Amino acid sequence: MRSMSIRVTTCARSQGTHGSRNVFLFGTAPQKALCMTAAETVADGKLEARKGAQGAGVRKRGVDGRVRSFEEIPHTGRSGWVNLVRFWREGCFTQLHKHMERTFNALGPIYREHVGTHRSVNIMMPSDIGELFRSEGLHPQRMTLQPWATHRETRQHSKGIFLKNGEEWRADRLLLNKEVMMSAAVKRFLPLLDEVARDFCQMLQARVEREGRREAGKRSLTIDPSPDLFRFALEASCHVLYGERIGLFSSSPSLESQKFIWAVERMLATTPPLLYLPHRLLLRIGAPLWTQHAAAWDHIFSHADARIKRGYQRLSSFQGQGSEARAAGGQYTGVLGQLMEKGQLSLDLIKANITELMAGGVDTTAVPLQFSLFELGRNPEVQERVRQQVRTSWAQAGGDPQKALQGAPLLKGTIKEILRLYPVGITVQRMPIKDIVLQNYHVPAGTMVHICLYPLGRSAEVFEDPQRFDPGRWSSSREEGQRAEGLGFRSLAFGFGARQCVGRRIAENEMQLLLMHILLSFHISVSSSEDIKTTYTLILQPETPPRITFSKL
Repeated sequence: MRSMSIRVTTCARSQGTHGSRNVFLFGTAPQKALCMTAAETVADGKLEARKGAQGAGVRKRGVDGRVRSFEEIPHTGRSGWVNLVRFWREGCFTQLHKHMERTFNALGPIYREHVGTHRSVNIMMPSDIGELFRSEGLHPQRMTLQPWATHRETRQHSKGIFLKNGEEWRADRLLLNKEVMMSAAVKRFLPLLDEVARDFCQMLQARVEREGRREAGKRSLTIDPSPDLFRFALEASCHVLYGERIGLFSSSPSLESQKFIWAVERMLATTPPLLYLPHRLLLRIGAPLWTQHAAAWDHIFSHADARIKRGYQRLSSFQGQGSEARAAGGQYTGVLGQLMEKGQLSLDLIKANITELMAGGVDTTAVPLQFSLFELGRNPEVQERVRQQVRTSWAQAGGDPQKALQGAPLLKGTIKEILRLYPVGITVQRMPIKDIVLQNYHVPAGTMVHICLYPLGRSAEVFEDPQRFDPGRWSSSREEGQRAEGLGFRSLAFGFGARQCVGRRIAENEMQLLLMHILLSFHISVSSSEDIKTTYTLILQPETPPRITFSKL
């Protein structure tokens, strides 16, 4: 799934009565109270250690030089259920990312959490992240979203790779990689994404002409673009996965597609509380929270099932033509068609994985695009630098979208910078297959370790001037310098290694192509340069979508 790394911890400050009422409906996962006296003592020593190890964030050894025990890792409270109740009362689940940042500031670069039945060790420094990834093994394991797994089991659906582990996961993943990750696959689906991005900009240009006001000889329109960005993400995903357009840019998009977007949002909103509540008990008693969650997934599967059946019928009509011939003739049948034709995955497994890709490919693309437009709008000098590079590259590419993207590295830098500041999934998780030492603490094999992306991305120990929006910081020369200084593992929004986001190539190119066409067509501005307030359900998003002014160039 596209960057849908999940967090099982909790938050920090009271959001008031209204916030606490919403926690179990829209909040997020578990773990974290502000710490006890013993932890505060550790925090003082931790902060002193950090001053003495600026860039690397490495904790000093104790006076006896020994590796400290797991139990000595600073923690946020020992009683999981007491912590859970405390966090629920404070209504701060939706500010989990801020809580993590505050907790690292208080306790240093590693701490333990226990909320409800969930336990984890939380880290943020690149040196520790590297050590964790080196111990992930051939079959990397991350946190299983049990509510999703329970839905598949109760509905007797096959599980996709997002819910699998071990050899079964690896076998399916290698087959999927050929259709969504390899360069040959990207070359096949890139024109489809480019087509949708162009159509989006044409739709936006027509709207600006129709509804915009004229200033200094140019038309401009101020809107909340988020509904249109969600439609773009769904249209693009369907085009790549199913090989067909669904007409979301028409004046009256289908009710079916609108219901799908609603179902994805409801699924994301109801997942976090089910991560730490006894969801099987809620299932047995028919609790509304579980009923809403299951109904949302049922609609998502129904939507996918209908499109898969149409894809199968379409593929049958192409019998006798090779896949290369169809692609050359403009008849690329999408990821679905490629998987069906090769027949290496059962139809049930194809359905499971296509459904997961669809469910994970809308919000996780549309939301970073909202943040991208906002940051480019409030940083006009950066916007102009990116635009000039895009114009030059586009002129030299001769209409080839792949060449255009390759010649405009600032576009990729923009997406990486947005995901540094606003990671969609705020953690990446791994369970080491062997005992490891992090920050001079012993961490046993099988411990759930969370890499906390929001504090990582905003740490002055990892990034120079971390609050500044600077796509140029990801240039190849600067990146090589950072790696030479031992600061790799700084950009992890799509995960890492064999278990990185399977939809990564689709998402990266989809976002870059849309930004490219927008920058070629419009100047972007915002009325306020104040920071966006963010909230966390299962993904990080704006509390209120920013309003963007599009001015025709």
